[in-house]
Parts: sequence; structure tokens; C-alpha cells
Amino acid sequence: MTIEEISVADLAALGRDITLIDVREDDEWADGRVPYACHVVLGTVPDHLDQFDGSPTYVICKAGGRSMKACEFAAAHGHDVVNVAGGMMAWADAGHAVES
Repeated sequence: MTIEEISVADLAALGRDITLIDVREDDEWADGRVPYACHVVLGTVPDHLDQFDGSPTYVICKAGGRSMKACEFAAAHGHDVVNVAGGMMAWADAGHAVES
């Protein structure tokens, strides 16, 4: 299964009217996040597949590994998902808004 990826620049260009899920741990989320993201910790993704209701749903973590795992799981359950390449590290490095 191939999961589509998007750069942080292209994600930012989409604006706020998307479904973006952050799968990092609670402490990482508290330290800073994309202002319009929803929080679903990776380990709880199976219990929260209803949150993956975007068309597509974009998924972000710290660097892209955990979000890819979440994307693979959600895609295997019929959801249209896109991994955010580089994650929050790339988002912050690019100077995009971070909320805490």
C-alpha cells in the first residue's frame, strides 16, 4: 500500500478548511501544534477512526514516522489519508504558525 505524502508548504497552502490529525503524545502536543489540528495519540488511532473523516485526512507527527503508521492503519480501514512529510519539525522550521 502506498501512502501519499504532502510537504508542509503544500499543507499550509491548503488553508484551515481541512482535517489535520496530530498523532504525537500529549506532552508533544502541549509543547506546540498546528493551530487547526485535532489530537489523536498514535496508540489510540484504532479507537478514533471516526476522526479520520476528511477527504482526505492529513496526518502529522514530529518527523513523519508515526504519522505514516497512523496513515497505513487508517488506509487499511478504508480512509483517504495523506502523511505530512517532515512533520512538526519541518512545519516549525518553515516558520508556519505553532500554537501551544
